[in-house]
Amino acid sequence: MKREIIITGDGSTSIHFPEWDEQYHSKHGAIQEANHVFIDMGLAHILDQQQYASSPLHILEIGFGTGLNAFITFLEAQKRNLVINYEGIEAYPVLPEEVDKLNYVSALNAENHSAIFTTMHSSSWDEAITISKNFTLTKRQQFFKDIKANNAFNLIYFDAFGARVQPDLWTEEIFKIMYTALKPNGVLTTYAAKGSVRRAMQAVGFKVERLPGPPGKREMLRATKP
Repeated sequence: MKREIIITGDGSTSIHFPEWDEQYHSKHGAIQEANHVFIDMGLAHILDQQQYASSPLHILEIGFGTGLNAFITFLEAQKRNLVINYEGIEAYPVLPEEVDKLNYVSALNAENHSAIFTTMHSSSWDEAITISKNFTLTKRQQFFKDIKANNAFNLIYFDAFGARVQPDLWTEEIFKIMYTALKPNGVLTTYAAKGSVRRAMQAVGFKVERLPGPPGKREMLRATKP
């Protein structure tokens, strides 16, 4: 399937699939969307609600993709002095020549961490890699339905392709796997806001909130495991 590097509304890059008319991030702004959905409504939210001073924070990303969410989470960990174990799931990794065209390091004014972004993509799969003294990354090349984690994560970034093009990634079956993977009081956050997605989350036991969406999107969803 054809893939194109595009510039989104905030000047940051994404990868577009013309056949689907779909891309990894919002056309209104890749970085804006990632910061709003996953940092502001996800990471910052659980830090406000809970205390993690005595142990690492465990984050699971569904759709590692371009590495943007992992990179902004690393930057947030440096800013907040957090210890994070981060796992990213991806069935179809981004190609090295595509990574070279992504501009997140410069767009985030993070040139001093350029090597970190490179390492996130070049590191081995299915192996825990020490990115810094307070950030460990494990990338897993697998399908979402094959995740076996149980009571393991504080936070899930659910960043799969949209239900319009891949409805099988937004089912009760998938959200049951997410529910099982989370610890009690764990949170799942996603850009999606469809009623069918919200109902699938609720059907497996999640408490679901509608929240203001990122630029260009009216709403998004956040789900909590009671």
